[in-house]
Amino acid sequence: MLSRLRPYSRPEHSPVTDAIAPAPDLEDPALAEAPAPDDSPATAPEAPDGESASDESGNGASTGDFGTFTDAGDYVPRTVTIDDLGDTSFEDAIAQTIVEFDDGDIVAGTIVRVDRDEVLLDIGFKSEGVIPSRELSIRHDIDPSEVVEVGDQIEALVLQKEDPDGRLVLSKKRAQYERAWGRIEEIRESNGVVKGPVIEVVKGGLIVDIGLRGFLPASLVELRRVRDLAPYVGRELEAKIIELDKNRNNVVLSRRAWLEESLKEEREGFLRDLQRGERRTGRVSSVVSFGAFVDLGGMDGLIHVSELSWKHVDHPGSVVSIGDEVTVEVLEIDRERERISLSLKATQQDPWEAFANSHRVEELVYGRVTKLVPFGAFVQVGDGIEGLVHISEMSAHHVELPEQVVTPGEELWVKIIDLDLQRRRISLSIKQAAEGGVVAEEYREAFGDHAYDEEGNFIGEFSYETPAEGEESEAERAWREYYEEHGEEAYRQALAHYENQGADGEPAAAAPEGDS
Repeated sequence: MLSRLRPYSRPEHSPVTDAIAPAPDLEDPALAEAPAPDDSPATAPEAPDGESASDESGNGASTGDFGTFTDAGDYVPRTVTIDDLGDTSFEDAIAQTIVEFDDGDIVAGTIVRVDRDEVLLDIGFKSEGVIPSRELSIRHDIDPSEVVEVGDQIEALVLQKEDPDGRLVLSKKRAQYERAWGRIEEIRESNGVVKGPVIEVVKGGLIVDIGLRGFLPASLVELRRVRDLAPYVGRELEAKIIELDKNRNNVVLSRRAWLEESLKEEREGFLRDLQRGERRTGRVSSVVSFGAFVDLGGMDGLIHVSELSWKHVDHPGSVVSIGDEVTVEVLEIDRERERISLSLKATQQDPWEAFANSHRVEELVYGRVTKLVPFGAFVQVGDGIEGLVHISEMSAHHVELPEQVVTPGEELWVKIIDLDLQRRRISLSIKQAAEGGVVAEEYREAFGDHAYDEEGNFIGEFSYETPAEGEESEAERAWREYYEEHGEEAYRQALAHYENQGADGEPAAAAPEGDS
């Protein structure tokens, strides 16, 4: 634009008036032929100390604050300005100094003031723009002095070019938001990684500052779920973008996906070396309703609830706890989906095999009735081992219903009449047990050798230990469990039936006191 070569000595001058002051007409006859005053010599004024009276061109013209005279006495006016506009008109040059913008535009400026509730930004407009403190950062309740300082160069989005008070209202965080969306969309398309500090713990996860508020669910913070999220506040985290919705202002992140990708080679090597049937020692990392996850030192494998124990398991937490060290057997390996199926019970002795190895058909065993069905009753004869007493094997006389002979919780002797290990089935008989037979080895030891003859037949007497006062007897407990399972009506019918049996001279189970 216009630049000055030498200041013009004029009181109260300004850069603007100097810049637009027209240069003297060098060909003006009035100036060129103006006579010198009578009392002044027609010579050029003396140059200031240290300056030459001649110009640099060597034409002999002397320099001064107002102009010069040549050796011939011709007056040369001082050049005030030079034209550096080129092809640009003077009006266009003035227009270029005016900032033009509309609501929603992003403008740049310099911070000129920082207050507790707002910041002033100079963008070259007729007045400074105001940035309210809530529009400075995506963080809530933050001090403006922690975000910006006087002299900082920043961008801001125009919220209102002129509010009701005549102010220009701007937003730094929305400008940051607009810039960030474009960058984050590019990262998502390229399957890249975002990085930012954790600024807040919210319900269900963390908020990460990635130029806008990114939500990191608690289940995706680490390879396994984290209980306490507070230590992550302030940490820089890297994550993958798994969901992006600009209309809903929703960005969902996954650090676990980034960790899995980072450890991909290590996981591939682990899966390559792992073999089916192999036994590994690991630590329980998580317990869920359908099983337990075990950290094998490189990857987690799942023990399904059905593989936790040979017994029935209501909830995995009743078998293992987080942090337990366990030895497991590898059942299946899905290398494509990177999943490992494990078994805890496969490392334990099969109770059916143990029972089959220590018992034989025709032996007498002691058991407890666990369940009644229309065709008989199930009796538990070992740890996790149940056999069926068919209704035809309950008594020597005809039986219409199993309830006529036994009740849940009742303990009694039964004889093994069939043992099928492959199908895991045991057939038992109450009727044949009453005829006598060889008692299983574990019961001989429990009851003492003196109670059995040389052929193993029981000849002793069974003494029932009366429970202490206030304690529930075995029979009372059996009746209570039967009541809880079948309800009051079935309970009273069964109770009446057993009382009738006692009246006929047949043995009847003890009924709880107070019942009739």
